[in-house]
Amino acid sequence: MSVKTLLETADDLVWGPWMLALLLGTGIFLMLRMRFLPLKNLKYALRCAVYSNAEKGAEGGGISSFSALMTELAITIGTGNILGVATAMTLGGPGALFWMIVTSFVGLATKLAESTLSVAWRVKNERGEWVGGPMYTCVRAFRGHFGKLLGYWFALMALFSSIGMGNMTQSNSIADAFWYSFGVPRAKTGLVLTILTILVVLGGIGVISRVTRILVPAMGLLYMFGSLAVILINIENLPSAVVGIIGGAFAPRAVCGGLFGSVTVTAFQSLRWGVARGIFSNEAGLGASGITSAAADTDDPVRQGYISMTGVFLDTAVMCTVTGLALACSGVMGTEAVINGGLSGTGIIIAAFGTAFGKGADTFVSTCVALFAFATVVGWAYQGEKVFEFLMRGRTSYNIWYRFVYGLTAFAGCMFSLKTVWTLADICNGLMAVPNLICLLALSGKVSKMVMEHEKLKNISARHSDL
Repeated sequence: MSVKTLLETADDLVWGPWMLALLLGTGIFLMLRMRFLPLKNLKYALRCAVYSNAEKGAEGGGISSFSALMTELAITIGTGNILGVATAMTLGGPGALFWMIVTSFVGLATKLAESTLSVAWRVKNERGEWVGGPMYTCVRAFRGHFGKLLGYWFALMALFSSIGMGNMTQSNSIADAFWYSFGVPRAKTGLVLTILTILVVLGGIGVISRVTRILVPAMGLLYMFGSLAVILINIENLPSAVVGIIGGAFAPRAVCGGLFGSVTVTAFQSLRWGVARGIFSNEAGLGASGITSAAADTDDPVRQGYISMTGVFLDTAVMCTVTGLALACSGVMGTEAVINGGLSGTGIIIAAFGTAFGKGADTFVSTCVALFAFATVVGWAYQGEKVFEFLMRGRTSYNIWYRFVYGLTAFAGCMFSLKTVWTLADICNGLMAVPNLICLLALSGKVSKMVMEHEKLKNISARHSDL
């Protein structure tokens, strides 16, 4: 059996029906235990996020809540919002987008819970910095070998994910975009990307957060403008696109012809790729975002959890939806080049944006991919470093080695094939999610109680402000 076949087999096992049931089931269970407060309080959460741009919080010992959110968004608003959507709709049909959106709303509860627990169970390292995440939550919440098993399992998988999902998939996408659009050799892209990555990550969370605070809003607005332009120019196709996306989620073959060509996937494939790419996009259930949330200078774990939760909504319910609609409206999904696999993820996006920008689509898409992917690379560097620090039993003196190795991995990512890199990332994501989801289920009563108490205090404060 070849390495490629082995990886594909492992990917199918990890992302089988049991994983989809565990991810969606955990989110639904938490949503019910929290009495749908993540949905009811989405407006409140967005308001908290907008007004959380203080430089320091309660103690002045970490980054602001806004900076933590921007770093989280830098990590999640990456190629999953561009190439991930194209991959999902190619492999899972147009209905995959529907399941990506469903996954995002279920993921609100999951993200709220994992970020809240990460802040509540965080500690200070030997440098006096706040550090946390599912690995610390597991070890501190569950005494004995069980907690250590879950904590180290998560940390090890998260370390591999930082290299695979956080770095290699992103650097590969940048190299792919520059090669496709400008003919830049992958090795040259890898060299420049490695140097830039090392320069940024050497500064730690302080430099990373300053970069992402500027980069994330700018690149988000730029990309939204482009996607909306594609939709508006092809507005006559919007009704058929929406019908095809919804219908394709349940009966893929019913949407054959028209905008989507000959659909050959099953309903399960649509669900599988929609959920997998939705999780890849917003990371709800993986637990890694809790690592960044724990760095925020705040004394309110639930409020920080709500702020973190908005990332799921902005990332998938907004960004991925706009991308999917742009792809569907453009009509490129039904072309022979896409159906026969002649176009890669980047090529599909460029072809779609070409309906609005013509020859300038190459430059526009490549710029967006580079900005999104680089932001994800530097954001994931912090999360990977913190799990590496945990595995080194809190010794921060080794972090410098991780930063250099992480930077060099960007070069390797540029040289691998896209399919191999994405397959590796999928496997790491799934294996990282398991201990985090077990932890969330075991502590669901604890986190639900915290959310309910926060709701009471919020309502009391609102009544007083009305007096």
